[in-house]
Amino acid sequence: MKQRILIIEDDVTIQLQLKNLLIGNGYDVESVTDFSSVIGQVKAYEPHLILLDIKLPGSDGFAICSEIRTFSEAPVIFVTSSNTDMDELNSIMLGGDAFITKPYNTAILLAKISALLRRAYPSEGQEILNWNGTALHLEGSYIEHDNQRAELTKNEMKILYYLFKNAGKICSRNDIIDYLWDSQLYVDDNALSVNVTRIREKLVCIGLADFIKTKHRQGYMI
Repeated sequence: MKQRILIIEDDVTIQLQLKNLLIGNGYDVESVTDFSSVIGQVKAYEPHLILLDIKLPGSDGFAICSEIRTFSEAPVIFVTSSNTDMDELNSIMLGGDAFITKPYNTAILLAKISALLRRAYPSEGQEILNWNGTALHLEGSYIEHDNQRAELTKNEMKILYYLFKNAGKICSRNDIIDYLWDSQLYVDDNALSVNVTRIREKLVCIGLADFIKTKHRQGYMI
């Protein structure tokens, strides 16, 4: 089951950027559109995590966070252009779990989201695939080796999932592309090469320089 993230942000451009980023990293995402009934939307969606701006139409983010804490322990990350020490202190005092200022670094934001979700839901959806001392964490969307981890995009996760499920076998490029199409990830031959290159770069950073092997004119294997 995908983890659900609710975006409470009134800037439509930022809202869309966040939504695309999170969907691309394997999360189920909704955005608040009616700021007169924010709490009702939180209760209806039951998010695993909330991204919350401070300056909003009607109630501000601090008031909304306080009310959320009366019925939910879901992690709350304040993502805001308000960057004073007092704002950050208020966010912590009122039940926020993290504070990120705009313009945000997407890698840092994704890392904080992943860390908070792991901490808040340690036993939920922790399906893990293992091969030769390397673990692919499906719910957390990361790969881990020798106590080091690399976060994965949705495409990268799907490619590695297919390789792990067929570990020790050669997977043709066409079979991988067909699998991604079946998963509603529209990847062509060039995009597959780009994704495999990015995966390999991430694997090198955690000590797995030759984890994915290329078999000439046949495909890939681990």
